Amino acid sequence: MLEQDKYIIIIKEEDLPLKRLDLLIKEKIPELSRSYIKDLFQKKHITSSTPLSLKKIPIIGTEILINIPVPEKSELLAEDIPLEILFEDQYLLFVNKPAGMVVHPAVGNWNGTLVNALLHHCNDLKGIGNVERPGIVHRLDKGTSGIMVVAKEQKTHELLVEIFRNHDIERKYEALTYGKLFPKKDTVTSFIKRDSRNRQKMTSKVNDGKTAITNYLVLKEFFNTSHVELLLETGRTHQIRVHLAQEKRTPILNDHTYGNYKKHLKAIPQLKEILENYEYPFLHAKLLALKHPITGEDLSFEVPPPLIFQKVLEILNN
Repeated sequence: MLEQDKYIIIIKEEDLPLKRLDLLIKEKIPELSRSYIKDLFQKKHITSSTPLSLKKIPIIGTEILINIPVPEKSELLAEDIPLEILFEDQYLLFVNKPAGMVVHPAVGNWNGTLVNALLHHCNDLKGIGNVERPGIVHRLDKGTSGIMVVAKEQKTHELLVEIFRNHDIERKYEALTYGKLFPKKDTVTSFIKRDSRNRQKMTSKVNDGKTAITNYLVLKEFFNTSHVELLLETGRTHQIRVHLAQEKRTPILNDHTYGNYKKHLKAIPQLKEILENYEYPFLHAKLLALKHPITGEDLSFEVPPPLIFQKVLEILNN
């Protein structure tokens, strides 16, 4: 290594069995993923005095310069927003996202998001795609509280994406539903896709789309509500909300999108004041467990639902 972010590789006879240049670079610089090496090559950050191809090894003696560009500053605003960090190292962090916080800036929510908060919190971001930003691997709806994992550098981001794609994780949620579920323990399986009549919603009432699988267990029943634990096998947009509302006909309490909010107010008068002053569904991502993509350490974190969720349970129990 000549200087920070610059490497020189000289092809030797013992390198030839690898047959591909991208495999050789990956072996010499293990912190680089093959997809990132491809991106560097396409952007001409991997150069030599002779033409190169990632699919084959150059001749012995070829000198290759690899320039790792310093991540560009993100155009997003870093904001000093309090965060509950459950775990953090140089590769990733686990955070307990509050209900009401959007994960990523978008139209209508350019600030006050989790990403804005993380840009301020993390002073060691190495960049995702050569941009100094956190790597969002999965999302929680604005109104859903609970645990998220976020990558701080490229390789970790790519490995986490693979972990989520292969479902090598454990995700448990808690919800309060309007209505009772039968049976008390079951697996809901369906297709899910965007609703053609309302692009802001998802639907399971389709014959194609992405497969969605949700396991649930009723923890306790009340007169017309249920306290439910849910274990996800897949992670589709609005999956739990859709499965409970459309497949089980028990929408999440206070879900204005998939439930009948006014019906909830009338049917549960003891919760009227809370529901009128709280705009989010009672859904909480309480547990997230996975193997650390870099160190191999088993990581598992669990957090209780927000105080307002606990307050509703207290009222229902009395």
